[in-house]
Amino acid sequence: MFRGNLAHTGVYNSSGIPKFSRVKWKFHTDGQVISSPAVANGAIYIAGTDGNLYAVDLESGVQKWKLELGVRATSSPAVENGIVYLGTYSGRFYAVDAVTGKLKWKFLTEGERRFAGKHLHGSEPAAETVPDPFDFYLSSPAVWNGVVYFGSGDGNVYALEEATGALKWKFHTGDVVHASPAISDGTLFIGSWDSYFYAVDAVSGKEKWRFKTGEDHEIYNQVGIQSSAAVMDGIVYFGCRDSNLYALDARTGEKKWAFNNKGSWVITSPAVQSGRVYFATSDTSMVYALDAKSGTPVFSLRFNHWPIFSSPAIAGGMLYVGSHQGRLLAIDLSSQKVAWTFETDASRQNGPALTTPEGSPNYQAAFVDNFYDNMVAGVSKMMSVGAMLSSPVVVNNVIYVGSTDGFLYALM
Repeated sequence: MFRGNLAHTGVYNSSGIPKFSRVKWKFHTDGQVISSPAVANGAIYIAGTDGNLYAVDLESGVQKWKLELGVRATSSPAVENGIVYLGTYSGRFYAVDAVTGKLKWKFLTEGERRFAGKHLHGSEPAAETVPDPFDFYLSSPAVWNGVVYFGSGDGNVYALEEATGALKWKFHTGDVVHASPAISDGTLFIGSWDSYFYAVDAVSGKEKWRFKTGEDHEIYNQVGIQSSAAVMDGIVYFGCRDSNLYALDARTGEKKWAFNNKGSWVITSPAVQSGRVYFATSDTSMVYALDAKSGTPVFSLRFNHWPIFSSPAIAGGMLYVGSHQGRLLAIDLSSQKVAWTFETDASRQNGPALTTPEGSPNYQAAFVDNFYDNMVAGVSKMMSVGAMLSSPVVVNNVIYVGSTDGFLYALM
């Protein structure tokens, strides 16, 4: 499932790839791959903006089956007991046989939508409520004790019976829920665009506590939780668009610390290992390692202001994360330096026209003005460099990651 386990620590049991050798294979879809892959029983499962759910052979990269969903999906599949679970922009949530691709059941939410606001990011017309073009992801499901959990654009967190899709409970928040649930010790942790982070009893659906993050009612830029939580040693970590990475007591919701990124969003879901928490920022394009107990910086690396929405994966002393530049960054955690970088074909082909001489994003080439329609067009243009919004997964010393160039890559 998304982030590899229920606690969403982003740590994989693999020795990793200290040195890149080659592309093992790449699998092409007819849209963008914003979804992160799930690996189970010799197959890799991925959703595309082309409206399909794919099962691909892990070794060869050959398609096993394809299920036409009819609408884009940007959530990451979860696989449990031979069933693939996935949500879509139609508001339909699917359970699919992992071997055959046949539909087992589907559940209809109250309707999917993106976060929206007036004067969004300073765009015009200021009085018009518009959807956020940076709300890329849908909530990715988690499966625990025979129940599948996910958030929805209708503001609810849902708990469905794994076998039948019957509703066990739903928990309502004040706005869109596109973060993904983490589960630890019977508690579900999830954030909402309503600016609150919630702890919910996973069995009953009753709220245990909530924590308030920042607000922005002017341009709705510094508000909302897209990051999914990671839980380790009684602490829950998550990022927020108010530019903070938070550490809360998992039992009480008490704030342990917050690390402020001076206006830069934290969309990534943090990875936690060996007393350190790792995360990345959006437009400042920083990768940080913090002391998990105190929030004190251990080291940081900067990547030319290319935003990072992908969530870091850790395997064998290496950290892997994708960037909007169309690159996978591999960082050696012992030397605290970049070990290698993989660049997509689209990055090589389209990147130069959208890159300044200093190596940073050339937003002037993509964004004409601050009219909303042009902002949407500009975001689309920046995606043409094969941005990696997908979060990498490491299995058997191979890295699997998607790109907006339409490819799912297997790197070794």
